[in-house]
Amino acid sequence: MSTRKIAAIFPGQGSQTPGMGKDLYDSHPAAQAVFGMVQSATGIDIAKLCFEADSATLTLTQNAQLALYATSVAAYECLRSAGVEAEVFAGHSVGEYAALACAGWVSIEEGAKLVQTRGNLMAAVGEMKDANGNPVVGGMAAVLGLERDAIQAVLDTVDGVVVIANDNCPGQLVISGEKSAVEAAAPKLTEAGAKRVLPLNVSGAFHSPLMETPAKEMRSALDAASWSDGKTVYANVTASAVKAGEKGSWPQLLEDQLRSPVRWTESVQAMLADGFTDFVECGAGQVLVGLLKRIDREAHGHSVIDAASLDVTVGVVKG
Repeated sequence: MSTRKIAAIFPGQGSQTPGMGKDLYDSHPAAQAVFGMVQSATGIDIAKLCFEADSATLTLTQNAQLALYATSVAAYECLRSAGVEAEVFAGHSVGEYAALACAGWVSIEEGAKLVQTRGNLMAAVGEMKDANGNPVVGGMAAVLGLERDAIQAVLDTVDGVVVIANDNCPGQLVISGEKSAVEAAAPKLTEAGAKRVLPLNVSGAFHSPLMETPAKEMRSALDAASWSDGKTVYANVTASAVKAGEKGSWPQLLEDQLRSPVRWTESVQAMLADGFTDFVECGAGQVLVGLLKRIDREAHGHSVIDAASLDVTVGVVKG
């Protein structure tokens, strides 16, 4: 019998790709069932969106988030139907909602409704105005080749709101805030040793204090949702395990998630420290598997993207 300790991990926005999930949908009833539940809950033909939409359409925040959720949950349900279940879960940003559904904290349908609300709120951030009616323009940029402390030291010298938004792995972080502050930080980060500072094509300053209004609006939906006690999920905001008996934590954690950093490096390190040896990325792409190797070269990364990768992963982790 296999002694592997399995963590299921779920990708965030940016991993979407046209045709995502189609091979699993065509070959596994478990995937078809998930897509059906998401469509029923949201009124969106999610199969059509994932399988037929072009890249530009799928990249729209409200579309990308729901498509990623459906594909991620479908991939995990295929894994589970093949006899492999994770002990713990984690998801990157919107991927946290897939983690919660798969871990049993919310139903698949409830999770889909929350993701739909979240995607719509985040898509509308680019249209927000401050208390004086002035447009609030946010931006984000990836910072490559510079570590967290060095980035923070630079941000401390910049006027305006700009923070570390995603700590993805050593040498790959994302900053977020007022577009002017993000742009002002870029040359300073390069001067401090960053290899590249790449502006991201996003509608707002996600995971920053500028997300205060949508975070509060999201809280209303989170409070109205039905929560159950599920398996352990490592939260983006704390990088700590949330265990059965703590279901009341999630509305606050997910509200905070919109305006707080995604502590992915620390989350993976926490799972490794807790003895988890194998990380199965469920959904579209292999971004998280790539990050895993930069966090710990000894960690074992697997993926469930299509029927072939599902078969390989099941064969490996079952031992």
